[in-house]
Amino acid sequence: MLTDGYIGARKIRARYDTSDQSIWRWLHDDKLNFPQPIYIKGRRFWKLAELEQWERARAATACR
Repeated sequence: MLTDGYIGARKIRARYDTSDQSIWRWLHDDKLNFPQPIYIKGRRFWKLAELEQWERARAATACR
């Protein structure tokens, strides 16, 4: 079982108010550098710490 440090695709969609298709695009856009998930029984899970780091990096880039 996963610890609290991981969140699933449903929560990712809610967190960023986006669709699964958009997440797929983010994952395949090398410039965006969206964190890659781990797969468990065909389901995707992201490390919360990596998502928070990605968010901080995006915010820092937007402020420039």
